[in-house]
Parts: sequence; structure tokens; C-alpha cells
Amino acid sequence: MIITMDVQAIKQRFGIIGNAPGLNRAIEVAVQVAPTDLSVLITGESGTGKEIFPQIIHQYSARKHGKYIAVNCGAIPEGTIDSELFGHEKGSFTGALADRKGYFEEADGGTIFLDEIGELPLATQVRLLRVLETGEFIKVGSSKMLKTNVRVIAATNVDLPYAIQEAKFREDLYYRLNTVPITIPPLRHRAEDVILLFRKFASDFADKYRMPPVRLDEDARIMLMNFQWPGNVRQLKNITEQISIIEQQRDINAHILKAYLPASGTSNLPAVFRGVNEKTFNNEREILYQVLFDMKRDMNDLKKLVLDLMGERDEVHVDEDHAQIFRKLYPTEKLEVVAEKKTPSPIHIESFNKENIMDTEEFVEESLSLEDKEIELIRKALEKHNGKRKLAAQELGISERTLYRKIKEYDIDG
Repeated sequence: MIITMDVQAIKQRFGIIGNAPGLNRAIEVAVQVAPTDLSVLITGESGTGKEIFPQIIHQYSARKHGKYIAVNCGAIPEGTIDSELFGHEKGSFTGALADRKGYFEEADGGTIFLDEIGELPLATQVRLLRVLETGEFIKVGSSKMLKTNVRVIAATNVDLPYAIQEAKFREDLYYRLNTVPITIPPLRHRAEDVILLFRKFASDFADKYRMPPVRLDEDARIMLMNFQWPGNVRQLKNITEQISIIEQQRDINAHILKAYLPASGTSNLPAVFRGVNEKTFNNEREILYQVLFDMKRDMNDLKKLVLDLMGERDEVHVDEDHAQIFRKLYPTEKLEVVAEKKTPSPIHIESFNKENIMDTEEFVEESLSLEDKEIELIRKALEKHNGKRKLAAQELGISERTLYRKIKEYDIDG
């Protein structure tokens, strides 16, 4: 089955505004893949309008008379998502008062759109992979295998290859979903479409609120086209509505428009979600240790400088930063830096008193032993309350019996 495409007619039918090549290409791919039963993965930043393309695929497919169910995976709690997708048996968990069909059973013969697929728990990803490969699934609390015939279309604004590296998304599921990829371009790559969208939204809000539509002058149009739009079409629509309601005058110049554009939108960097890298710093203690280790390295560099100076050299090559540190530590000594900044420079020392050298003790890493910390806290509590164990126990938030046991266990004087 080959569909003769009229891209403009499709845009009009589904309310798509814009003529960017990337947008037109996404529509063409959606219509071409529609007659098949291949899985489709739609990717793009939040607010680009990914939810329209599954509807195009469904309406141009042989399943158009079947059900179309859209599911936001990120909006369903992890504890109930299996029940929502695959159904459950009566009594399978607390609150399961009756049998319930899941979305895959309800959409049999039709299309199911799984939005925010990157938010699916790993256990649910395994179940979904089985449906995609065999069309089989099991309800929660049941042992009976059921069959379904659904077309699965997924969408995400998450970088799934990165999520795979972080073990948050299954690689086999990714390749099974990504049979046909469709990428929706961000609004910052559709500069000329921004003006068309603004006019459409301004006209819609004028009809909604019964007022004349707002218009942009040339400078305002240029500003709108150069803005980065991190929130994409959704953000443009919100800003257009704000201007339509708040501004009394209908002719909008660049000065007025600037007040509605957040400063963060001037960045040229794409807004790609990467998640939190837990391996970098797990807690504040590790951040503090990193700072202390950096300080230790600086102290070692400074000690090396002092040792060089003690070696009775007439000339020592250091950079300007170390020269400044030296001046702060030894203000009574005379030195002269010869050469440009940021290059190794010889310091000429006219006189240097070795007795002025301060002892620099090496940084000793704090013990992380729980036992050592416990002993230290118990001793401090006892000292604070002059050996009164009852008060010390209250200070530590433990019972007096526990405190006696700890004192005996650790052989603490007190």
C-alpha cells in the first residue's frame, strides 16, 4: 500500500505550522511508515510536538478504525505502571477489587503510543520487550498468557543511548523500538517557522479573548527568530498568550518583547537531558575532600618551592602565582620576578632567612571509621556533662543502658 503524500494537506489536517525541511521530512517518514506494523521511536526535545506524529501514523495505517491509546509513562507511579499497561487479576494486590484490562489489551487491533518511554522502570521494560517480540503478556497476579496485536509507537526527550550507558534503559528494547526513527527538530532550528507560529497563536488568542491580535515590528521579529527557545513550541505559545493578555498596545516592539523572553534562552547550547551523574560526587563530604586534596597539592607545590629556595640557589624558576604566594608567606624577604606573567620566571633572592620557614605539616585524611567516630562523640558528650552518663546519653540520643554498653565495649574512661 503506497500513499500519495500531500504534506500541506497533512499539516492542515493535524494543525502543524511550519515549512522547515526537518519538519517536512519527519511528516514524510511518518506517512511512509504508517501502512506497516513497524515500531517507531520519535525523539525530540520537550515541547516540539512529538505527540502529533503518532496520530498521523495511526490515521494513515490500516489500524485507523481501531483504538488509539496514548499513555504518558512518566505520569504513572512505578508501583502501578505494570497494572496500567498489562492489567491485573482481582486480589493480586491491595486495592485490586476486580479484574482489570490493561492498555495493551484494550488497544488490541489498534495503536498504543507510549510517551516518555525513557521513564519506564527496568522491570516494565522487560515486559514491554516481550510484547514487542511475541505479542504476549501476562496480567499482574496471573499465570495465564494473553496475546495482543498492537502497533507500538514510542516517544522520548531523553538521550536513550546515554541512558543505556548509565544502565537505566535496556539496549535490546531500544533497538526493538527504534526500528524506524523519527526526529522532530527543535524550534531554534526552525527560525522562519517561529514567525508563522507566533501569528497563528496570536490569532487564536485574539479569537479566544475577543481582542485584536498582537503584531511584531521588524526588530521584534528578528529578536524572536534569534531566541533559542529551550521550551520550543510550548514556550512560544505561552509567551504569545502572555503578551496578548497583558499588553494594552497591539504593536509589539523589541523592547516590549524582551521583557517576556528569559535570559536563559540566549544560550546557543542545546537543552539535552543527561540526568545526574552520581559517580562524580555522591555527597557533600566527597566535595569537601576534593577541595582538601586540591589544597594538599598546592601545599606540596609550595613546599617544593621553599626547598628549592633552601638549596642556596641564586635563581629559582617559578610562575607568577607561586611568586605571589611566596610574597604573602614571607613578606620580609626580598625577591624580584623577571619576565612576563604566566611564564616560568626566575626569582632573584637577595637574602633569605631559613629560620623564617614555617613547618608545613602534611594533610592527614580524616578517619571514616564509624567506630572511631562513635568513640569520639561519646568522649565529647561525657566531657561536656562532666562524666554524667545520664545527661551524656540524652545528648547522644541513646538510652543510658546503650551508653554503658558502649563505654564498656570501647573501654572509654569516663
